[in-house]
Amino acid sequence: MAKKLSDIKYSVLDLAPVVQGGTPGTSFKASLEVAQLAEKVGYTRYWFAEHHNMISVASSATSVLIGYVAGGTSKIRVGSGGIMLPNHAPLVIAEQFGTLESLYPGRIDLGLGRAPGTDQLTALAIRGENFNAVHNFPKDIIRLQTYFSADNATSKVRAIPGEGLDIPIWVLGSSTDSAKVAAAMGLPYAFASHFAPTYFMEAIKIYRDNFRPSDYLKEPYVMACVNVVAADTDKEAEHLATSLKQMFLGVVTGRRQLLPPPVKDMDAIWSPYEQEAVMQMLAYLFVGSAETIKNKLTSFIEQTGVDEVMATSPIFDQQSRMYSVKLFADIIRKSAYAPLNQ
Repeated sequence: MAKKLSDIKYSVLDLAPVVQGGTPGTSFKASLEVAQLAEKVGYTRYWFAEHHNMISVASSATSVLIGYVAGGTSKIRVGSGGIMLPNHAPLVIAEQFGTLESLYPGRIDLGLGRAPGTDQLTALAIRGENFNAVHNFPKDIIRLQTYFSADNATSKVRAIPGEGLDIPIWVLGSSTDSAKVAAAMGLPYAFASHFAPTYFMEAIKIYRDNFRPSDYLKEPYVMACVNVVAADTDKEAEHLATSLKQMFLGVVTGRRQLLPPPVKDMDAIWSPYEQEAVMQMLAYLFVGSAETIKNKLTSFIEQTGVDEVMATSPIFDQQSRMYSVKLFADIIRKSAYAPLNQ
């Protein structure tokens, strides 16, 4: 049976964007405000992504931010989307997330990726002598599962806290390789379609076709991350989305900047080639009024059959960002019982 919009869960991905005129400190306060709203309007989880050496992204100390937001909320799940596992020893991550789960029981998610979350030079600074070490992503996940297991109590190396705690592990990815890992291990799969849409459809098919039930998950579970900019009108939303497009333009050109304010005309900023490159990355961009996004999202759910949508909304103005988060929740909640125009 095809999924309907009312069947899915909805969540938030936050990179703690630093806007022009702001600081990481103001970004963190803004994130907490968004998370509190997300909890109020029914979002399932609120995740932070680990990135490094990016001027507009302040979520580098991901575990610390998770604790900050979990401490400022009461029921929404908070987690990582994700922790870049090659940057860390599995034992240290087990201890950090064991600490978080001990402080906020039943609310912590551990999403894992295998990319560096940065450039190679910064990855060298993070990993030091381990930079050239062979990293086996599946084996590192198994190590984490072992540290969280109560059966590890007799081991000479234990995660305290962490041992015996139920902390859901997710596999994150932007390629078919990650899909194969998630399927083989019987874990939920989150795809980074908000910036790497190319292999999305192929990857989720591989995941579903090859999924092996596990003690953690009996049936495949797919979450897609997408960009969302919602406003009262299509015109207003398109205007707000120019901040996001400028941010991706910085990725394409290598000229990164703090998240800029919206502009009247992107054609005055980018070349046709740059526009094409940016919009390829933003293939899953949902911009518009509630009705427009509802129609686009309904089609997306029918085509992909995803179980959950995670929205990321880099919007310059905090109140506009908050309104977009609320409007997106309204789109999904109201679809369960009535059309939006009634």
